[in-house]
Amino acid sequence: MSLEVCLREGETSDSLLRRFQRTVQMSGIMRELKARRYFLSKGEAARLKARRSARRRRKQLASN
Repeated sequence: MSLEVCLREGETSDSLLRRFQRTVQMSGIMRELKARRYFLSKGEAARLKARRSARRRRKQLASN
């Protein structure tokens, strides 16, 4: 996957950089990179997903 951000007329380099960072963030590249940093077996991934879901439910119940 490649991202491209073209310089607009009259745009500063700071603005271009901010636009590029926002594009990278919205595309989810960094999230996927961090997820693939270490190998997780299917079982480990399922346990992690269940743990996160349970934490989310507990947090939601506590806030209500």
